Amino acid sequence: MSKSLVGNQIRKLRFNHNEMTQQQLADKVGVTRQTIVALEKGNYSPSLELAFRIAHAFNLPLEEVFYYGDNNSNL
Repeated sequence: MSKSLVGNQIRKLRFNHNEMTQQQLADKVGVTRQTIVALEKGNYSPSLELAFRIAHAFNLPLEEVFYYGDNNSNL
């Protein structure tokens, strides 16, 4: 499976939000823990709706959680 071009800061953000678990984030945004695992590994690109729900869970704008490309140089 190829890596997604949509990258994210989810793992770092979870750690910075009281070490939120993958399960806690999954419950908060209405997906499975496996979906969060796949997102963090870059094996899955979220729907626009899910991306917004995740950004909202961290109380951040979308572009501070997700980026497009091989790295996060545009953050």
